[in-house]
Amino acid sequence: MSDTIDEARIREVLESVMDPEIPVVSIVDLGMLREVRRAPDGGFEVILSPTYTGCPATDVIKRLVEEALERAGISDPVVRYQLSPPWTTEWISEEGRRKLARYGIAPPVPKAAPDRPVACPRCGSEDTEVVAAFGSTPCKSAMRCRACLEPFEHFKCH
Repeated sequence: MSDTIDEARIREVLESVMDPEIPVVSIVDLGMLREVRRAPDGGFEVILSPTYTGCPATDVIKRLVEEALERAGISDPVVRYQLSPPWTTEWISEEGRRKLARYGIAPPVPKAAPDRPVACPRCGSEDTEVVAAFGSTPCKSAMRCRACLEPFEHFKCH
C-alpha cells in the first residue's frame, strides 16, 4: 500500500460510489459513510451505515466500495456496517439533496420542520399528495403533484 494513501483520498474515492438504487447520488452525499480509519495492520477500514436495516442494496454497496478502493490502489480494504446509531435522512448533504431533486426525487423534509409539505421536484409546488406509502424502494413514497399532475417519489424521513 502506498504511503500517499490517506483518509482524505479514500473519502474522495468513495464520492464516486453511487447508490445503486439512485445512481446520481453518492454514498458520501447520502451520509452513509460514517468513518474511515487506519486498521491495526496498516490498512484501512471503511464504516458505513445502511439507509435501512435490511436494505437489499447493502451487499452491492459493500462490493462497489471495495472495488472502487482497490481500483485506487488501496488493497484489501475492510468495509463494515454500523447500525447504531441508525442512519438518518439528516445526514444527507445539501449537495445530495440537490442531486435527488434534479433526478426527480423530492428530498426528505428536515426533521425540524415535520409539518412542511413535500415540494414537487418538477414544478416546486407544495400542493402534493401521497399516493402510496412505498415507492420503488422502502425508503421512498410515491407522490403526485396536484399542480402539474406529475407523479414523483419522495425520500422518506427517518
